[in-house]
Amino acid sequence: MSLNAIMNTASSGLQAAQTQLRVVSDNVSNVNTPGYVRKIAEQQTLTSQGMGSGVEVARIRLATDRFLQAASLNAGAESARMGVRHELYDRIQSLFGDPGGDVGFFSQVDAVFSAFAASAEDPTSSPRRQDALFRTQALFDEAGRIAGQIQAVREDADSRIHSAVERANSLLQQIEGLNLEIARATAVDGDASGAETAQAALIGQLAELVDIRVSVRSVGGVSIRTGSGTLLAGQGAATLEYNPAGTLTGETAFNEIWITEPGGPRRSLLDSVTSGEIKGLVELRDVEAPAAAERLAELVAHVADELNRAHNGNSAVPAPSSLTGRNVGQTFESAIAGFSGQSTVAVTNAAGVIQARADIVFSGGTMTVNGAAATPASFLGVLNAQLGGAATASFVDGRLTIAATAPNGVAVADDPTSPSSKAGRGFSHYFGLNDLVSTDRPAFYDNGLTAASPHGFTAGETLTFRFTGETGSRLRDLQVAVPAGGAVGDLITALNDPGVGIGRFGTFSLAADGSLSFTGYGNPPPTMSVLEDRTTQVPSGISVTELFGIGGGVRASRADDFSLRADIRQSPSRLALAQLNLAAASGTPALSTGDGRGALALADAGERTANFQAAGGASGGLTTVSRYAAELAGEIGGKAAAAENRKQTASALYSEATARQTAHEGVNLDEELVLMTTYQQAFNASARLIQAAKDMYDTLMGMV
Repeated sequence: MSLNAIMNTASSGLQAAQTQLRVVSDNVSNVNTPGYVRKIAEQQTLTSQGMGSGVEVARIRLATDRFLQAASLNAGAESARMGVRHELYDRIQSLFGDPGGDVGFFSQVDAVFSAFAASAEDPTSSPRRQDALFRTQALFDEAGRIAGQIQAVREDADSRIHSAVERANSLLQQIEGLNLEIARATAVDGDASGAETAQAALIGQLAELVDIRVSVRSVGGVSIRTGSGTLLAGQGAATLEYNPAGTLTGETAFNEIWITEPGGPRRSLLDSVTSGEIKGLVELRDVEAPAAAERLAELVAHVADELNRAHNGNSAVPAPSSLTGRNVGQTFESAIAGFSGQSTVAVTNAAGVIQARADIVFSGGTMTVNGAAATPASFLGVLNAQLGGAATASFVDGRLTIAATAPNGVAVADDPTSPSSKAGRGFSHYFGLNDLVSTDRPAFYDNGLTAASPHGFTAGETLTFRFTGETGSRLRDLQVAVPAGGAVGDLITALNDPGVGIGRFGTFSLAADGSLSFTGYGNPPPTMSVLEDRTTQVPSGISVTELFGIGGGVRASRADDFSLRADIRQSPSRLALAQLNLAAASGTPALSTGDGRGALALADAGERTANFQAAGGASGGLTTVSRYAAELAGEIGGKAAAAENRKQTASALYSEATARQTAHEGVNLDEELVLMTTYQQAFNASARLIQAAKDMYDTLMGMV
């Protein structure tokens, strides 16, 4: 070997050792830098004509383990998903308060019925009446507040989705920019480790937003795809798009989150991701929060309905001069049809003595008033004739009104042995003639309609439905027009038409009690919502979705619409705590100021079995208001606890995956010290080899 060869070999060793020492120095100086990945200088032997000619640093790479990196990224995405779900659902749970406390929402439900029980002990006590009314109004105010705050949580989730989409776009642009820098460095055998370290940190941030898979490109840099394979970066940066909905209501339909692949088509992002913060926010916004709102609305609607049931069986003393019902969302002919049993409309004087009465008998599709036959079309005329001018019944804009001639009052009571009934509600209750709690929209959907009942909507009016898949992405928007046929059956047939209706995704069916339900096809079935309803019923003015409760949005929006009847709130003496005695002898009072039977009925309203409809994932069924409230309290608390457990589990898994990745990729001072000693010795050996070659050269020159 020549002296020049020896010098070249020693010089290459010197340069390699210097590079390796510089790498070790970088590692040691970044020992406490979060996210820093240890560098490794890979050394290889140089050969010339089959003989060793020194060494060189082939490349400087990061100590990355792709398996550990993938495990950490997946765990990070799931941790972020569960984290936001727990954070926001915990806010929802806190709205209801402590289920076992004295000031939470569910304790207020029991307090209302307890207040009416106290009123029964002294029906003439104005303070007890006021307390019962105050607690009732407070309950509905609190329900409205909670419903509003649930929508605020959804609005927060929606705005955070928009922010997350913007962050994802920024991260993808930065990652793609570093791809170019790394590729340039790789092409000239440069050191790309700094850019790779920065890119790894950005990838970790992106993985918290959406679940991703990372692969190394042969030209340097990485290619990133979603868990289902949609390209995000590597051949250009993908673009995500989302326009937030703004101020929300329970019936808000949200926009789609779009992704456009580099040089590819525009598609739904939710079809491509299964985890990450965006997925968690969508699940909370579109599934968990609406479910809580629907369950709350179903509970509050039945609290109102059961209080109204009891109150409609009662009467104030003296009886009010008129009774005006709720908007039943039907023509009178449709509403009065289908009753059975007996009910009485009585006109009483200030002393409670009956001045005139109309005994109504419904039997086998026929009806009589004081024995006079009537039809749905003639019923009001026959009723007015039998009242003989003592009172007048009218039906305007979907509301039935019975007004007594001054100075008398009017009361309605069912026969105790054969009470009137339609869809489980008595005559006065069905029309809401003496409701305690009022609302501007239909509060229940088991309205007793049949397929032959007229629906009252104008042909050509439209509804637009949206169907979403299991992932939350939009499947199809469909517009359905009201058909020419005027019966409810015609409307359902048009809705179920597979050509122009929703028949490709599911079917509507009408139950015996008049409630309309939707059953989707497939497993899991698609979710249906209503984007737009341009229908208006004559004469009530309500829409198809309000009449039948189509879609979870319109059902959830009921919760903030209940309040005490204005005249009762202003004058507690109008609270109906007595019951009309239909068996009272002629000339004797049928209403008594000391009668507390009506208050007892109001107190027992929470224990009466009612038919709850499916809401928020719960199947519904027969149960009491008090039991439903207890089950809802347990469900809200259970879901919050489950969300916390899932968050803790995902966080623990992420911590373990990150710890293992850090242990492999991070800087170990002991290892670096060993490497530094090794490279120093290699440097010294190369330096001594140079010195030895110099000495040999000097000796040879001295011999010449």
